[in-house]
Amino acid sequence: MHVSLLKGTTFFYLAGALLYLYFIVTLKERGARLGRMFLLIGVILHAAGFVLRYAAAGYTPVTNLFESLSFFALSIVGAFLVVEIRYNLRTLGAFVAPLAFVFNIFAAFLPGEVAGLAPALNSYWLPIHVLLLFVGDAVFAVAFGAGIMYLLQEKQVKRKRMGPLFKRLPSLDVLDEINYRCLTIGFPLLTMGIITGSIWAEYAWGSYWSWDPKETWSLITWLLYAALLHGRLTVGWRGRKAAILAIIGFCAVLFTFLGVNLLLPGLHSYSSLSR
Repeated sequence: MHVSLLKGTTFFYLAGALLYLYFIVTLKERGARLGRMFLLIGVILHAAGFVLRYAAAGYTPVTNLFESLSFFALSIVGAFLVVEIRYNLRTLGAFVAPLAFVFNIFAAFLPGEVAGLAPALNSYWLPIHVLLLFVGDAVFAVAFGAGIMYLLQEKQVKRKRMGPLFKRLPSLDVLDEINYRCLTIGFPLLTMGIITGSIWAEYAWGSYWSWDPKETWSLITWLLYAALLHGRLTVGWRGRKAAILAIIGFCAVLFTFLGVNLLLPGLHSYSSLSR
């Protein structure tokens, strides 16, 4: 049951993404309303699937590639819906919802059976560490979408050619504010996620930091966002530079999450795409 729910939400995320794309092309409010409805239904079913999987497994189900991709998709949609409702920024769905669909469709093609928990993962630090990082990364995904929108809007403003996309995107100030708000929320979550991971590592492996590839790239990602936050607070980095760094930062997030796990051997690596 839980596997069907987790994989079945892919349809709702696809429908939501397509409806938001329809809205940004036609500016018909019905598309945005339906897009939000499909995403809300998807989030509710997705969350229910994880609750059922938790009951079946007996531990927080974010320990393999299927669960991680699926939970990341859920986190991204949840973070987007909060921002969309807060700012009434419907066009953001056309840039963020497809991300959730991509992660969930990849998860849908992976085996979903519940596996035994590795001894190192059998810890109360598992839900704390993983949930902090996933929610933080989901917030960065929203900043990534806002960053792309900023660059598209800025390009039209600089060229003084206000094409069809201009009236569909929010102002540069609104997009920059979303970028900043996401940074102030995502960075503390990322920081706490790394700290709790270090504490957990000491319990599991006897060392707070071992320069495992995952740890190294987590630090690189943290430094990128720390530089962006420092620049915004002290130097006044805004606009285009902040948007570009938000995009680069999320690319580092993706490599830390997937590239390291699948390509680089280490304590955090998945042994194959089937796990």
